Amino acid sequence: MFRITMSPRIRMTPFHDSTVAAGMTDITVYNKMVLPTSYGDLKAEYDRLIEGVAMWDVSVERQVQLEGPDAHELAQALTARDLTNLKEGQGKYVAMCDHDGRLLNDPVLMKLSGNRYWFSLADNDMLLWCKAIAAERGLEVAVTEPDVSPLAVQGPKAEDLIAELFGEHIRDLKYFWFTETDLDGIPLVLCRSGWSKQGGFELFLQDGSRGDELWAKIADAGAKYDIGPGAPNHVERVESGLLSWGGDNTPDSNPLECGMQRFVNVDCEPDYIGKAALQQVMASGGPERLFVGLNIDSDVANAWPLPGRTPITLDGQQVGTLAAVVYSHRLERTIGLGQVKRTVVEADATVEVQGPNGTQTATIQQLPFI
Repeated sequence: MFRITMSPRIRMTPFHDSTVAAGMTDITVYNKMVLPTSYGDLKAEYDRLIEGVAMWDVSVERQVQLEGPDAHELAQALTARDLTNLKEGQGKYVAMCDHDGRLLNDPVLMKLSGNRYWFSLADNDMLLWCKAIAAERGLEVAVTEPDVSPLAVQGPKAEDLIAELFGEHIRDLKYFWFTETDLDGIPLVLCRSGWSKQGGFELFLQDGSRGDELWAKIADAGAKYDIGPGAPNHVERVESGLLSWGGDNTPDSNPLECGMQRFVNVDCEPDYIGKAALQQVMASGGPERLFVGLNIDSDVANAWPLPGRTPITLDGQQVGTLAAVVYSHRLERTIGLGQVKRTVVEADATVEVQGPNGTQTATIQQLPFI
């Protein structure tokens, strides 16, 4: 058993006291902030997400705010997707790349009122990157990290709960669309989003002093739905084929190698950082690797977590990296996620993986599993 040493460099979330009171047992550090990862019963947390409703403290999903006359210009420069028709109240899943087309982050970009944009980030400090690009281009835009901390409500019963709290109109929200609102005076942005495929919402709290108050309101209203605490669920996200930036991809990965092809506009009119490099990838025949699922020949039901990325091999040669291995209760088998050479995927080859239980054979399949 390891212990984590806390310091002022690691921030607590506005919901921290509530998560501790709810029985939080495990944490990690993400975006220099504490992220709860379990409340002591991973199977119960999984079942709650699949069958009912769960609430997650995902304050680690930090925001970079762009505000000012050139906010749109900066957002487009930073985003490998055409934002021409992005509307106020709309979000889009986007790739942020460096000049060589490498994936720096895969946030949801949200266009708010008042000529403001939020990048809702994965685990990478993009604030400095955004500031640097704004400064080098001489853009009139303020780049800040606002006081915003998301609380996720996920699962098939999430919509009924949120409709009860905010009104029936929320049922009309499309995925990644949002509304700026409040709950009994607590300022929020309510977005149909979340890092699961089970449906749900994220409540972007805009006053960190009211985190425990918001947690209590959601927990009280959700009692009739048997709501309970949880965290971004590793098993469900593997089943759903959701990319975990920094875990599933390697530092040299481009978004086309990360399952983001349909979210990247290589031939759009607007320019953006990395566009020329991604065009070259496509001109050369496409990405060298693909983000795929792996059905692993193992009857071991306790296959998580991997200590790190491990090799995927074919005839003794490395052809990819394995990033995640879990036992899926719904599929009743061990599955994984990895990046594999496109030629191997297209050949439908059987590969070997170096997992937590030694060398095992695996077959490749397209995502998602479920």
